Amino acid sequence: MKEDFFKYQAQTSPHPLALEISRAKGTYVYDVNGKAYLDFIAGVSANTLGHNHPKVSEAIKNQVDSYTHVMVYGEFIQQPQVDLCKLLAENLPESLNTVYLTNSGTEATEGALKLAKRFTGRSEIIAAKNGYHGNTQGAMSVCGAEEQNSAFRPLIPGIQFIEFNNMVDLEKITTKTAAVILETIQGGAGFIEPKDNYLHKVKLACEKVGALLILDEIQTGVGRTGKFYGFENYHVIPDIFVTGKGLGGGMPIGAFIASNEVMSCLKQQPKLGHITTFGGHPVIAAAALATLKELFSNDLMQQTISKEALIRKLLIHPLIIEIRGKGLMLAAIVESSEIASNIILKCLDKGLLLFWLLFEGKAIRITPPLTISEAEIQIGCQLFMEVLNEVLAES
Repeated sequence: MKEDFFKYQAQTSPHPLALEISRAKGTYVYDVNGKAYLDFIAGVSANTLGHNHPKVSEAIKNQVDSYTHVMVYGEFIQQPQVDLCKLLAENLPESLNTVYLTNSGTEATEGALKLAKRFTGRSEIIAAKNGYHGNTQGAMSVCGAEEQNSAFRPLIPGIQFIEFNNMVDLEKITTKTAAVILETIQGGAGFIEPKDNYLHKVKLACEKVGALLILDEIQTGVGRTGKFYGFENYHVIPDIFVTGKGLGGGMPIGAFIASNEVMSCLKQQPKLGHITTFGGHPVIAAAALATLKELFSNDLMQQTISKEALIRKLLIHPLIIEIRGKGLMLAAIVESSEIASNIILKCLDKGLLLFWLLFEGKAIRITPPLTISEAEIQIGCQLFMEVLNEVLAES
């Protein structure tokens, strides 16, 4: 399988982990030799309820037996789509009441940017340096990482960049601005939280000039930071927000969400202002609906805060400079990218899955499923500490 993987499947980097998977269940992934790996990354913040959750699997199987794709998005009325959109709206602030389902978080970003331009009649978008919102042409245009972007220019024009948490830069928001797009917590940059009521101040600056605030909740959403969506932690309500990853419970999904007033402008002048064939696919919608129902039926969201505290308590070591993030969206920061890579690869050998962040080479991703138990956290952190001690002894 590995030889065919490298021969036939397009690669995204020179050195993938290339772990050959046979199955996954709960908080564990198993390779073809039967070796178990404790999952501290959840498919990069995507497997909210762990792997192969019985209620999600059941929902998928039931929907496949009923019907799969029947029509492009928005034409036929399909129960899984309607129920998912309704459940989302019922658990969000009143102004965020209309949901457009997409195939991914990146596609949701594209839709949100178009929506902001269409509603305001403006073209300028302001984004954050070292932000990440996806890898398609439009989404990449609002990713402020020039090392990543330079090979693909020219990108979409009319983009300005500000520094996250820099209040002075808010002066760049003017009557030319259609929207400001920010991650609620900067992900690829190193899990950087907003400080000093920053997001609220951005919203006020937008309101002052009639611009919209778009928050990217693709990683922070669906309970990962202790609230249903991360913006609830920071006393701000966006005009539009995008979601994905954990919403699908391991299946591919995205959505952009706004008020009915804002969203309605996509359906006319011109009609079909944003369309998708497979967005809101009934099987995917059924999986997402099952994920949310399970999440709302227990206290998994609240548990993320106590689990965060446990991880912080167990991972105290001279090699760890700090642990950034909130809930189960955490990153251990070490002294160099070489040390980070050494730790990640040694942990892989010991059966613990960790991963990198996009732009901060010194960061080690810790984003396990929300269903991880305290006992599993202790096992994983013990393996992590063993590797830290080995790396320290080698230095």
